Amino acid sequence: MVEVKLHDIGEGMTEADINCYLVKPGDFVKADDPLVEVQTDKMTAEIPAPCSGVVKELLLKQGQTVQVGTSLLIIEDQSGLGANGGLQKAKEAENAKTKPAATVDVLDRPADPVVPVGVSVRLGRVLASPYTRKIARENGVNIMEVIGTGPAGRITDQDVLAFASLRDSKAANGSEAVSEQQVAKVSQPGSEQVAPSASEAGSESRAVKVSKGGSEEQGGHHSDHLAATAKADIEDAEIVTAEASGDILPFRGRRKQIAKKMVQSLYTIPHCTHFEEVDVSELITLREEIKAAGNSISATAFFIKALSIGLKEFPVFNAKLNEENESIQLLREHHIGIAVDTPEGLIVPVIRNVEKKNLKQIHAEMKQLTKLALDDKLKVKDISGGTFTVSNVGPLGGSIGATPIIQHPQTALVSFHKTKKRPVVTEQDEIAIRSIMNLSMAFDHRVADGATAVSFTNRFAQLIENPKMMLLELM
Repeated sequence: MVEVKLHDIGEGMTEADINCYLVKPGDFVKADDPLVEVQTDKMTAEIPAPCSGVVKELLLKQGQTVQVGTSLLIIEDQSGLGANGGLQKAKEAENAKTKPAATVDVLDRPADPVVPVGVSVRLGRVLASPYTRKIARENGVNIMEVIGTGPAGRITDQDVLAFASLRDSKAANGSEAVSEQQVAKVSQPGSEQVAPSASEAGSESRAVKVSKGGSEEQGGHHSDHLAATAKADIEDAEIVTAEASGDILPFRGRRKQIAKKMVQSLYTIPHCTHFEEVDVSELITLREEIKAAGNSISATAFFIKALSIGLKEFPVFNAKLNEENESIQLLREHHIGIAVDTPEGLIVPVIRNVEKKNLKQIHAEMKQLTKLALDDKLKVKDISGGTFTVSNVGPLGGSIGATPIIQHPQTALVSFHKTKKRPVVTEQDEIAIRSIMNLSMAFDHRVADGATAVSFTNRFAQLIENPKMMLLELM
């Protein structure tokens, strides 16, 4: 027997969520066949079979969070199976076919899941993004029961929500039917009942005894009192429910790892944040000229290239501090990470060797990495080895500044904020309308001082405010 365990698939991961098993007990698998899909803090990955064999047991449940080294399933190794062994397996399979099926008591069988008419519960792999799975968990939906309408049967967000709505409507209809039966039973003449309040937690003193005797007037008073009591209890129950209600989100996977890394960074690095304003009017004009010529280069691509030029002159911000060896390693390669906001949380793919790439290459690679991040298709190599990070929140609107948290063990991070048109006094003492962008730079105060950070952002501003000067650096 072979125990298949969760192993470290990159970036020093310590745990992962079980998205779904891609096999079931009794399935025959070949070496390297995918067995289980897991979600780490960075990506979705498949754990392959280490050998050929038959799946004997699945040890965990979908949605569980497990540590690296945890056993996921057991395989009966058949990679070295000889001819006699194969004959024996064939006989066992033949016996299984002729063996009569076991009888099952229908009353003991669990209720069938609520699924649309004509839909069967699938077995095997489910095609759904981590965000869709998250929606399913939040709505209490077993995603194995949902039929996807997307390409290749992929389950979409709408599929999950429609399934949940159908289930809830059926449940509501059943509750209404039960309520009508209860009301009819209490209202039967000649019966002696205690009509409870709408809230199950209501005290017995709130109950009203409806007796057989008494005048019609008394009966009317009893009915009015019963209605008033029920209404009051319903209102009380609604208040209690409103106070106790609230959505609960799972704190695991990428969100949990983001939290750990942010805490580690803040506890380890003495952050200092420097703010600056940059005039991007000339850059906007240049980009319009480039676009008119049939090309398109994003502003972020210009920002990244300008930062790389600045890092050559101020390499202390592209460095790693080694406190044990009492040294600061200045890194020659500029592997710049770009923060991407995804439904599962923040992730930072890395553009490698920016110092060797031109604007078109940077723009194309940034666009490709952003798409992979949003589709949850990034590989380990796409998110590892960053030496500097940028975050462009300007397109989101509303942000005029922030104190970003550095990606440990890096030494700096630059965040670009909202660009607004403002009246500015020019060098000729004239008032002009210019496009001004806010910038914030967080740096490790153990490694660099504020004066160095100001010099660095001044160099960046010089290149962006006169973008054609960057051509001299590219020659």
